[in-house]
Parts: sequence; structure tokens; C-alpha cells
Amino acid sequence: MKILTLIVHTNVQQELSDLLRSLKQVSGFTFTHVEGHGAEIEKEGFLAAHDAAVGFVPRIRTDLFLQDADVDGVLEKISTAGIGTGGQGFYWVTPAEKGGRL
Repeated sequence: MKILTLIVHTNVQQELSDLLRSLKQVSGFTFTHVEGHGAEIEKEGFLAAHDAAVGFVPRIRTDLFLQDADVDGVLEKISTAGIGTGGQGFYWVTPAEKGGRL
């Protein structure tokens, strides 16, 4: 099992949610509101000014618990879905040793 973590702009949250709910490989996901600063240049005017003045901008972190074989396919669908990430999203994959319902 793997955990796929995505960091994207807050303005794509609804589109990302709709996309993830349409993928059979995704049984659930978690959104967390986060703030951050990265090396990429902010394209949206207000956020670019906010980042320059404050040093960070709002983002959404999404965590998905996936089968190993599903990670690349889910990433491909997110990248090509045209939901507005514009190459400014970031992701990483980590191993998950165990998971389940409480």
C-alpha cells in the first residue's frame, strides 16, 4: 500500500474532489488546509502578491491510500484532467505499512 500526497491550490479543491470520487481506484481521501511557499512562481495575481508580502499561500493537502499498482494511473489521471493545477501542484508517495478502519 502507498500514500499519495498532493499539494494543490485551494481553487481546485472541488474539481479535484469530483475527479477523485470518479476514480474506482480511490476509495476515499482527506483534504487538509495548509499554507506553504515553494520555488515555483505564483501565477495568480493575488496569491503572488500574498506570497511576496507574507511568504506563504493557502493550499490543499490531499492524502490518498492506494494499492501500489494504482499510484501511477491515479497520478496520470490527475495530471491530465485539466483541473487547473497548471504544473504548480506537488506530490509525493510514501509506503504505508498498515491501515484500516477504527
